Amino acid sequence: MSGVSGAGSHTAVGGAGQQNYTMSLVWLTSLFFMWGFLTCLNDILIPHLKNVFDLTYARAMLVQFCFFGAYFVVSIPAGVLVKKVGYKTGIVIGLAIAAVGCLMFYPAAQMRVYEIFLAALFVLAAGITILQVSANPYVTILGEPRTAPSRLTLTQAFNSLGTTIAPVFGSVLILAGATVGMSPDELKAHEAQAVQGPYLMLAGALIVLAGVFAMLKLPRVVDDEIPVHAGDLGSSAWSYPHLVMGAIGIFVYVGAEVAIGSFLVNFISDPAIGVMSEAEAAKYVAYYWGAAMVGRFIGAAAMRHISGGAALAFSAVGACVLVGIAMIGSGKVAMWAILAVGLCNAIMFPTIFSLALRGLGAHTGQGSGILCMAIVGGAVIPWVQGVLADAIGIQMAFFLPIICYAYIAYYGLKGANGR
Repeated sequence: MSGVSGAGSHTAVGGAGQQNYTMSLVWLTSLFFMWGFLTCLNDILIPHLKNVFDLTYARAMLVQFCFFGAYFVVSIPAGVLVKKVGYKTGIVIGLAIAAVGCLMFYPAAQMRVYEIFLAALFVLAAGITILQVSANPYVTILGEPRTAPSRLTLTQAFNSLGTTIAPVFGSVLILAGATVGMSPDELKAHEAQAVQGPYLMLAGALIVLAGVFAMLKLPRVVDDEIPVHAGDLGSSAWSYPHLVMGAIGIFVYVGAEVAIGSFLVNFISDPAIGVMSEAEAAKYVAYYWGAAMVGRFIGAAAMRHISGGAALAFSAVGACVLVGIAMIGSGKVAMWAILAVGLCNAIMFPTIFSLALRGLGAHTGQGSGILCMAIVGGAVIPWVQGVLADAIGIQMAFFLPIICYAYIAYYGLKGANGR
C-alpha cells in the first residue's frame, strides 16, 4: 500500500538519524498502550455502573457518549494547543489532564453520583484526545512516508495490547469483589468504591509518564511551507471527497468497535449465549481486543505489500459475516463469532486514517483534526445501539454494526478514491 502523501508536510528535526526515530517511537508506543488500556476499561465500567445505579442500557451507554464525545469537543482546541506548544508539550499536557480525570473517580465513587462519573470520563477522554492529536501524526512523520501506514498499524497493535490486558485487570479489581453478607445498600457502596483503587493506580502511572516525557529529548517537528497549488481541489480539506468519506468511515468504525465491546459482558453472560457471571464474561472481552492486537502485528507487516483499500474491504466483509452469525446464532458459536470480529477490526482505523489523508498536502493538518473529531462515532453509535437493545434486545441490536461495516467495505473499494 502506498504511504500517506500528506505526511511529507512535516519534518522531524534535531535528531541524529533513524536510531533517534526508533527510540522516539518506542516512547510514543507506550502512550498508545496507555490510552488503549484506559479506553477499554469502559467496557468493564458499563456493566459495573449499570448495576450500581440500576441503569437502562441507553443510560449506561452515556459512559461511552461522554468519553467519546470529548473527541468531538476537544479535537479542534487540542489541535490549536499542539500547534502552539508543540507535540512533546502537548503529550505532557494530555497525560496530566488524563491523570486528573482518573483522580475524579475517587470522589465520584465516594458520593455515588453517576453524573460525576460521567464528568470524570469526559476529563479523562479530553486528555486522551490531546494525546491522540499529538501522537498519531507524530508517528506518521517519524520515518519514511511510504511506510507511515505500517508504522501507525504497529503502534496501534500496542494500543490493542492495552485493550487486551484491561478487561482482565478490570474483572479482577472492579467486578470480582467479595460481597458475601452485605446488605443491598452496603453492596451498592462497595461496588461504587471498587473503582477507586484501580483509577488511583492509573493516575499515578499517567503522572509518571508525564514526568518521563517532560524530560525526554524527542525530535522536534516543524511544518514545512507547502503551497496550495492551483490544481488543488480547494482551500480546505473538506474539498477532498476521500477525506470526507474517510471521516464517515472513522465515525462508523469507532462506533461499531466500541458498541460491540460495550455490550460484550452483557451479551456473553446472557443465559442463551455464554451462561456465566459478569466477572467471568469480562475476561472473554480480552479475546476481542486481543484478536485486534494479533491482527495489527500481522497487518503491520502485510500492509507493506497489500493494497490498503482491498485489505479494508476484505476485513469489513468478514466483520459483517461474523456479526451476522452472532445475531442469529446462540451459545458458544454466537459468542466466539462476536469475539472474532476483533481480528477484522485490526487494520481498519490506521488504514482508513492513512487513506483519508493521502494527497492532502498542505491540508493534512486540518484533515487529521477532522478525522480525530470523527471518533465521536464512539459516543453516538453505542448509545443508539443501547436504545435498540432496550427495545429489541442485545442480540438483534447488533444489526447496527453490520450497517457500519458495510459502509467501510464500500469505502475500501470505492470511497478511498473519492468515488
